[in-house]
Amino acid sequence: MTPNKPEQDRGPQQASGAQDEGEQEPVVVRDRRRIDPETGDLRSSDDSQSDAGEVTDSMSGSLDDELAKVAAEADAVETAAEAEAPTSDAETELRRQVEELTADVKRVQAEYANYRKRVERDRDSVINNAKASVAESLLTVLDDLERAESHGDLTGPFKAVADKLNAALADAGLEGFGQEGDEFDPSVHEAVQHETSAEVSGPTVTTVLRRGYRFGERVLRPAMVGVTDYEPDGNGAEPESQGETSEQG
Repeated sequence: MTPNKPEQDRGPQQASGAQDEGEQEPVVVRDRRRIDPETGDLRSSDDSQSDAGEVTDSMSGSLDDELAKVAAEADAVETAAEAEAPTSDAETELRRQVEELTADVKRVQAEYANYRKRVERDRDSVINNAKASVAESLLTVLDDLERAESHGDLTGPFKAVADKLNAALADAGLEGFGQEGDEFDPSVHEAVQHETSAEVSGPTVTTVLRRGYRFGERVLRPAMVGVTDYEPDGNGAEPESQGETSEQG
C-alpha cells in the first residue's frame, strides 16, 4: 500500500502555479501531523513548536516596537515639560514684577494725591492769611467810617465809597460782630465795663464800645463791650425770704 504523498510536497507546485497565474503571494502549507506519514514515526515537539515560535517571535517584536514607541513618546513629553519649565518660571517672575510695579504706581498716586491736597490747603491758607492781613490793616479805617456814620457825617459820595469798601471786605471774608443783647463770650468779647441788673438772665452785652471782626474762623479783633450781670431785685428778694422763714416757723 503506497502512502499518501504529503501536502508539503504539493506546496511548491501550488506556489509555482500561483506565481505563474498572477505573481500572487505564495501559499505556504505546513504539515502539523504528529506522525510522519512516510516513516510512521512520532515526530518531535520541536517541529510542531517551530511554527508557534515564529508566531511568538513576531508578536514579541510587535510588542517591543509598541513599547519603544510609548517610551519615545514619554521622553518627548518629559523633554517638552522641561523646556516649558523655564517659560513658566519666567512668567511667574514677570507677574511678580508687574504686581510690584502696580503697587508702586498705586503708592505714588496716593502720595501725589496727598501732596496735591496739602499744596492746595497751604495755598488757601497763604491766600487767606494775606487777605486777613490786609483786612486787619483796614480795621481802623472801618472804625472811623462807623463813627462818622453814627455822627451823621457819612453822606453823599463819601458814603457810597464806604459802602463799596465794606462790601468788598465782606466778600473777601471779613465779618463784624458785637451787638447789644448778645450773650457775653470771653473768647470774642473784651469786657471793659461791668454792671448788674435784674432785667437780664445772665452776662449780657449791653454796650458796644468797639466792634469786633473775624476773618473766617480767625478772630482779628475782639469786641470791646460793657457787660451786665444778673442780680435779683432787693425789694422782691426780701419778702420772698420772709415768706420762706414764716413757712419754716
